[in-house]
Amino acid sequence: MRVITLAGSPRFPSRSTALLTLCQHALEQRNIEVIPWNIHNFRPEDLIGARFDSPALLALKEDLAAADGLIVATPIYKASFSGALKTLLDLLPERALEHKVVLPLATGGTLAHMLAVDYALKPVLNALKAQEVLHGVFADDSQIAHYDRTPEISDLLSGRLDDALATFYYALQQREARLAQAV
Repeated sequence: MRVITLAGSPRFPSRSTALLTLCQHALEQRNIEVIPWNIHNFRPEDLIGARFDSPALLALKEDLAAADGLIVATPIYKASFSGALKTLLDLLPERALEHKVVLPLATGGTLAHMLAVDYALKPVLNALKAQEVLHGVFADDSQIAHYDRTPEISDLLSGRLDDALATFYYALQQREARLAQAV
């Protein structure tokens, strides 16, 4: 199995990127190939200028086509996900996430932003025709420490992240079983 992680934070390092790194390690322990992508892999002028032929965008599209799933992480700003991530997602083809299992993750300064995953990010992921967008994980800033070094997350967040990854892994297995039956 192959999974893409996509960090949508304009900052690096960031709390949302730290969550993706933890996910990557957990999935690799289950022998899942993880290909990390970051908004910083794209030239700003390619994103702002909507360069559909940019080499980085073409490479991401190729990686997505070969992937079984996607974990996307973003900070929440002003009750929505990052504008840089939105710009990138707007450049993907309409069916870029077709037949993919998607797990959204978000970080924010306060729990008041928790619903941004459901009301802002998930509709965009669904518009890209994701097979299944799982229940996301939101972490407030107090739950992630030392994200710029070795991240430490609260026990509560750790449990929620473990549960989400278990569900993600199960959904990937179900997807694989359906594909095997179709052959």
